[in-house]
Amino acid sequence: MDWHDEGVLIGVRRHGESAAIIEVLTGAHGRHAGVVPGGGGRRMAPVLQPGAQLSVTWRARVEDQIGTYRVEPIRARAAALMQDGDALAALGSVCSLLRWGLPEREAYPALYARTCDLLDALSGGDWGPRYARWELALLGDLGFGLDLSRCAVTGNRTGLTHVSPRSGRAVTAAAAGGWADRLLPLPGFLVGETAPGPGEVAAALQLTGHFLRVWVGAALERPELPEARLRLAARLAGR
Repeated sequence: MDWHDEGVLIGVRRHGESAAIIEVLTGAHGRHAGVVPGGGGRRMAPVLQPGAQLSVTWRARVEDQIGTYRVEPIRARAAALMQDGDALAALGSVCSLLRWGLPEREAYPALYARTCDLLDALSGGDWGPRYARWELALLGDLGFGLDLSRCAVTGNRTGLTHVSPRSGRAVTAAAAGGWADRLLPLPGFLVGETAPGPGEVAAALQLTGHFLRVWVGAALERPELPEARLRLAARLAGR
């Protein structure tokens, strides 16, 4: 069996003396692993960097084998971020969350396209709001979407300020009332009402991180978020 596709490198580890096992996110084949013969050598090191866009051909005798990859570079991303610690941390967080949360070999074409757009945006300046929206959409892709369309109490579609940590439904400030301190703040930019203010990207990651851990992590029996995701949240909270 074999197939050819384009994908983003989201994980790599050495295998034996000279090979490497890589994980690639593609539009048509999802998160898919394979062995790269010679991938552990110096020649391939610049190619097999997290976030790299690759042309990949996968081959195996039967479908359920890990198989082997032949890879060709399309463009690198990590090298352009080396002078920006926050952006590099965001790249690591994206890759780690995809490995942590996605089932293997299940296609998510919209997530793939959104991930490529985000990774390309990391070399620009204002990628924080886009990253937060990417995590919010990731929850939906995994079947754990939040309901931020209207207030769970009043039905209002505007003035949403908080989210229930149990139901994932939004409420207005008036509806939250004396329960506001038990709810999660909802930054307005996540529902398109305002431009993000100081600290709001960090607050958005606190919101999405809660549901990634409590809903997705619990379903996967993975009680903690990946270290790379925790590091990114800590960096942005410390701005």
